Amino acid sequence: MRQHTAGKSIISALNSRKPSSRKAVSQTRREQTLGENLNSALNARKPLLKKTISLSMREYTFEKPYPCSECKKSFHRRSSLTKHERTLTGEKPHKCSECQKGFLQKICLIHHKRTHTVEKPYQYYECQKSFYHKYILNQHERTHTGKKPYECSKCQKGFSHKTSLTHHERTHTGEKPYRCSKCQKSFRQKVSLADHEKDHTGEKPYKCSVCQKRFCRKMSLTYHERTHTGEKPYQCPECQKRFSHKSGLTQHERTHTGEKPYQCLECQKSFIQKTGLTEHERTHTGEKPYKCSVCQKRLIRKISLTYHERTHTGEKPYQCSECQKRFSQKITLTQHKRTHTGEKPYQCSECQKRFCQKITLTQHERTHTGEKPYQCPECQKRFIQKSGLNQHERTHTGEKPYQCLECQKTFTGKNHLTQHERTHTREKPHQCSECQKRFSQKYNLIIHRRKHTVKNV
Repeated sequence: MRQHTAGKSIISALNSRKPSSRKAVSQTRREQTLGENLNSALNARKPLLKKTISLSMREYTFEKPYPCSECKKSFHRRSSLTKHERTLTGEKPHKCSECQKGFLQKICLIHHKRTHTVEKPYQYYECQKSFYHKYILNQHERTHTGKKPYECSKCQKGFSHKTSLTHHERTHTGEKPYRCSKCQKSFRQKVSLADHEKDHTGEKPYKCSVCQKRFCRKMSLTYHERTHTGEKPYQCPECQKRFSHKSGLTQHERTHTGEKPYQCLECQKSFIQKTGLTEHERTHTGEKPYKCSVCQKRLIRKISLTYHERTHTGEKPYQCSECQKRFSQKITLTQHKRTHTGEKPYQCSECQKRFCQKITLTQHERTHTGEKPYQCPECQKRFIQKSGLNQHERTHTGEKPYQCLECQKTFTGKNHLTQHERTHTREKPHQCSECQKRFSQKYNLIIHRRKHTVKNV
């Protein structure tokens, strides 16, 4: 509009000038022609200017003249309605010539093509990291600046991404708009549904270039690759500990703040992680969704199934760099390393005794409180530890799931198998600090130490 008015002013100014000579007349005619050309150009742009003004006015007045015939949702623009309608019909008119994948919008196809060409045109100046999309660069920039422009109206929590806020708000409303057509399970995020559907199809499109392991999810591949590179891009501002996963940092930060945002509706127990709440809820419902293909045993957690399967395969992927001993679980390796370093990071607030493991501290604290939270449904006997209940239940069922690979003898508990295996290996890992005598079982060492205590008295 300003340009159009300016054009009229120029023409009026040119027409008002009086020619004083033939040269001046010629100059005036040229100026008039220039003014007319400018006016023509502005007139030609009138429809575009009018459309732009019309769209701006609709956004200002909240007018949405394009309604969807299916769901009654309305839009400012016709193009927005067209894109929306494709989400209902499933139409994806823009196809990748490389892999035939279809997209709703042309811009999504352009971004996708860069995954084939490895083109990453957007680079952040501070860390030189490059990205396929401009919006991903903007999101990454906020990891440096700490900016969180999107705030939840319910709990005032801030987010760096608009989508993160949308997903978070659904934790308040309970909304799960994405449903699996196979099993009717619902999800808060579309990407969670897409990942879940791969569990039905068995599709694992993402492959690690180092070890060829395949994954259902792109993010799972990214996290896995960091086990090869050792990259830990997320740092705790409180204690400088670094993490390979953003979720790992978020959960760790709650150990500083004491925040436990996930609460069980059944018993009001709170958890740092959503997965912790989900697994806990199964103790109320009795659900055990993960089944061992070898012995048909069912487990509450997927990671528990992975560890259990290793008791059948004998796989021990984690090795101690100090003594080359191997372990089936990473947490067991971490705990074992403390036997070399002497580190005991967990302290009892009652008696100041220190422990290598958090679970050992928890179990020890129950000796002060007398709490025995695990009860046998058969005889009502109660136990401090879940493992104690599991082993006890096997006295009712006669189950002995742990088998010695050397002599095929079976045991009710893993610790019994471990102690038995030492009769084959002659390993004696428990040493007396007084006389250096070694023992295969910790209990025998404790009894032996009492002899030194009596002598000293």
